[in-house]
Amino acid sequence: MTKRKKSYYAYLEGYISIIINLLLFALKYWAGIVSGSVALIADAWHTLSDTISSIVVIVGTKASELPADKEHPFGHGRSILIASLIIAVFLCVIAFNFIIESVARLQNHESAEFGILAIVILVVSILGKELLAQIAFWAGRKSNNISLKADGWHHRSDAISSVVVLAGVFLADYFWWIDGVMGILVAILLFYVAYEIFKETISPLLGEKPDEELEKKIVEISNQESGMDVKAHHIHIHEYGNHSELTFHVRLPDKMTILEAHKISSKIEKRIRLELEMSTTIHFDPVNNV
Repeated sequence: MTKRKKSYYAYLEGYISIIINLLLFALKYWAGIVSGSVALIADAWHTLSDTISSIVVIVGTKASELPADKEHPFGHGRSILIASLIIAVFLCVIAFNFIIESVARLQNHESAEFGILAIVILVVSILGKELLAQIAFWAGRKSNNISLKADGWHHRSDAISSVVVLAGVFLADYFWWIDGVMGILVAILLFYVAYEIFKETISPLLGEKPDEELEKKIVEISNQESGMDVKAHHIHIHEYGNHSELTFHVRLPDKMTILEAHKISSKIEKRIRLELEMSTTIHFDPVNNV
């Protein structure tokens, strides 16, 4: 898939998300003011944060398309990973604010009065946010863009938080403290989602070992193209958002000339580029090297 087509999915998801989230924010905030619910107002701001995260995805994708330059020889592809980290930070900030507001509400023994308006808007929000999540996951699979997957979880977390708030609406007549507790539950959910995004994003930023299936494929290609068992090892992948850099070592006969070794490495690199879509750098070790 071309870089242009990958970017298309990010832009499509981002713009759809911005439009729908702004509409949902206005509806939920209005319902929160009418009902006096801190959980519903906080949920509205959570929805608005989705708009911000979608803007981050668009800006991150745009930055990742910038060509390599003197200061950034591997391009700007990791902007997408950085965009994912920013989304995770947004989630943490929102979660922290949820806890502060919810605790204050419990301390002041404040309750909310929900009506049909709040129920209808929450149902619309749940359906709309899950639709956005599915669009983001679909676009993420199509483009292999990690920030789109992160944005999808952001949408889904908003849908789940709305489910929690909706459940609280039906219990509000029985428990005065339900609104504050709902805020805390939503905060815990958001912290967990942020943790998952951090974990998924930081690993490729630091550099990671390929999974067993990919490593097996690299070894297979190396042996087939060289016509011998070169014992490919020390395999590392460096993710740059829209492309990956692969480095590994191979063992070649001690008396092989540099030209012969170069021809073998070129064949291996070419096939890996065609089949695995990775740029490869190969280091030679003599067979008898200990």
